[in-house]
Amino acid sequence: MKLQRMNRRALALGALAVSGALALTACGSDETGNPDGGSSNAAAPSNIKCDDASGQVLADGSSAQKNAVDAWVKQFSAACKVEINYKAGGSGAGVTAFTQGQVPWAGSDSALKPDEVEASKKICSGGQGIDLPMVGGPIAVGYNVPGVDKLVLDSATIAKIFDSKITKWNDPEIAKLNPDAKLPNLKIQAFHRSDESGTTDNFTKYLIATAKKDFPYEGGKAWQAKGGQSAPQSSGVAAQVKQTAGAIGYFELSYAKDGIKTVAIDTGAAKPVEATVENATKAIAEAKVVGTGKDLALQLNYGTKADGAYPMVLVTYEIVCDKGNKADTLPAVKAFLRYAASEDGQKILAENDYAPMPDEIITKVRTTVESLS
Repeated sequence: MKLQRMNRRALALGALAVSGALALTACGSDETGNPDGGSSNAAAPSNIKCDDASGQVLADGSSAQKNAVDAWVKQFSAACKVEINYKAGGSGAGVTAFTQGQVPWAGSDSALKPDEVEASKKICSGGQGIDLPMVGGPIAVGYNVPGVDKLVLDSATIAKIFDSKITKWNDPEIAKLNPDAKLPNLKIQAFHRSDESGTTDNFTKYLIATAKKDFPYEGGKAWQAKGGQSAPQSSGVAAQVKQTAGAIGYFELSYAKDGIKTVAIDTGAAKPVEATVENATKAIAEAKVVGTGKDLALQLNYGTKADGAYPMVLVTYEIVCDKGNKADTLPAVKAFLRYAASEDGQKILAENDYAPMPDEIITKVRTTVESLS
C-alpha cells in the first residue's frame, strides 16, 4: 500500500512537471524555435502595456527585420497573451499582403509608393497605409575569399562586381584599394536576392546615388543588374556567401554571422568605414522625414562622406492603416508597435546588430502609434 501511494504521488508530480513545461513553452517560445524561449518570461519588461490585446496576429514582409521582430516577439508574447506570426517573405510580399487585406501590418525596407498607398485605401476604411520607421541598420557586404581577412571596396568597385564588370578577386581595381592583401586569382561569385526586396532597393539606391556611371539601372525591389546568382531572402544570400569560396553578397548586419566577413567602405572619409550599428546610426541621423500627414517616410543620405558614417543603410518601416484598422486585430497590433517603438524595444535593436531610430524620429513614431484607430 505504501509503495502504491508513492507511485501515485510520483505520477502526479510528473504530470504536474509536464504541464508546467508545456505552459512555459506555450507562453514563452519564439518563432525561431529557441529552446530557451521560455526563459524570457522572467526577463520580459514589466512595463509592456498590453491593453485588451489577445489572440493571434499574422504579418509578413521584410526579412531584413526578422531578427529584430523575433527579439520583440519573444519579449512581447511573454508579457501579453498574443501570438505574433511574422512570415518574413520579403518586402514585396509583405506590401502585397497588406494592400490585399491579408495581414493587418507589414514590414518593408522601402516606403509605400503612390499606387500602393492608393491600393491601401480599399482595406483601410476611411484611411490609408502609412510608413512607421522602426528598425535601422547597415546593409553589410559579406564576402568569402580564402586568405583575405580584411577587404576595402568603394561604391564603384561594388557596382562593377555586382554588374559582372569585375569578375576576379585579383582585379587591379580591387588590388589598388587593398595593397596589403593577398588577393587570389579566384572567380567572383556575386549573389543577389531572387525575391523582391527592400534590401535590394536600398542597396541599389546607394550604388545609383554614388556610382551611377558604373550602375546604370533604375533600381527598385527587383534585381536588375547583369549576371550573378540569386538566393531567396537575406538568410539565403548569407548562406550562399558562407558556403561558396569567392562569394560576395549583401544583407543586413544581423545576418553576417558564423565567420562571415564584411567589407569596409571607402566613402572618401578619412578612413574606410566598417559596417557597425554605431556607424549606421551616424548615417541615419542625417535622414529627413519626407512623408506627409501621419506618414513618416524618410529620405536617407546615401552619399554621406562624414567620418565614421556607414552610408549603405536601410530603414525598415512597419506599414499599418492610420484609420480603419480591423477591430479584431487593432488592440494587438497597436500594443506590439507601441512596445517596438518604446525605449525597451529600441534598446533590443542594438543588442541584435540593428540601429535604433534617432530620438527625433522615434518620438514621432510613438505619437502616431497612439493615434491608430
